[in-house]
Amino acid sequence: MDLHVNWLPVKLGRDSLTARVVYLSSLVFLVYQVMFTPDLLYAASKNGFDLSNSEIPAKKIRGGGPPRDGIPAISSPHFIPADAATFMLEDDRVIGLEHNGKARAYPVKILNYHEIINDKLGDKSVLISYCPLCGTAMAFLSNVDGRDLSFGVSGLLYNSDVLMYDRQTESLWSQILGRAISGPARGTKLQSVPVIHTNWRGWLQSHPQSSVLSSQTGYTRDYSKDPYAGYGENSQVWFPVANRDKRYSNKEWVIGLEFDGVTRAWPFSELDRVWQHDPKKEFVDDSINGQSVRVYYQPHNRSARITSTADLALNGVSAFWFAWIAFHPETEVYIAP
Repeated sequence: MDLHVNWLPVKLGRDSLTARVVYLSSLVFLVYQVMFTPDLLYAASKNGFDLSNSEIPAKKIRGGGPPRDGIPAISSPHFIPADAATFMLEDDRVIGLEHNGKARAYPVKILNYHEIINDKLGDKSVLISYCPLCGTAMAFLSNVDGRDLSFGVSGLLYNSDVLMYDRQTESLWSQILGRAISGPARGTKLQSVPVIHTNWRGWLQSHPQSSVLSSQTGYTRDYSKDPYAGYGENSQVWFPVANRDKRYSNKEWVIGLEFDGVTRAWPFSELDRVWQHDPKKEFVDDSINGQSVRVYYQPHNRSARITSTADLALNGVSAFWFAWIAFHPETEVYIAP
């Protein structure tokens, strides 16, 4: 008979009185754990990740359904020229990235099934991440302390947002926070890389020489079918979030920016009002934390991006309103004049 009390194995005869006493004692110990230290057992059940040093209470970390790597990240991405991407339709959503004059597009219909792409930009390792539940697409340099990290999908969520993990330390990372929230890397931030969430037509208009992630990913998936069909068109949020705000509908698109601890969001409905008044307008001048910024908006492509006044791309995050406010309850909000 094998028992594990306080993680120390005890081997006893099946019928001995001592075995029964130890068995009953272990049951009492487990009941005590459940009643008085539930976070410990709750954490232990989280897809095998150690949450003992998590900066987020374990009970707020939810299982999304799939196990660890049940949603497989792509770690050997293959790219093809835009004119060879016959599987792409004009209105397909893409995550666009430009680096050193070269442009790449990552189709959302592929990211819906994989959520993470471990890629290379020249000699730099980069992480492309997408959370279908929050609508958030973010890219990061994935070299930390001189070591390239490879990321996977943990199967866990915080505030309905994907928790990524790196395979080198098994730390959990919040996508929207861009920071490790548990494990050996806890507190480490990733360096963001600007991306734009737009449609294939709009991306090609500005980046005709772009390459695109091939649908030949090595996995058997029907990328023409949307596993989240209709999700973005209703107000339902599938998982609990820490903060709510009824000023806008849950699935209102916003582009948000953080600057030195201050956050600001530009709802697309507010930008629509500006462009309805002046359809030829190219950008809105605004400021965050005393810094001037420009918000470019394309209503016909449902995309926005933020730059400095010197046209330097900033790390704006396109997201559903509920997701932005869940992480940034004190956010400032742009209101159309």
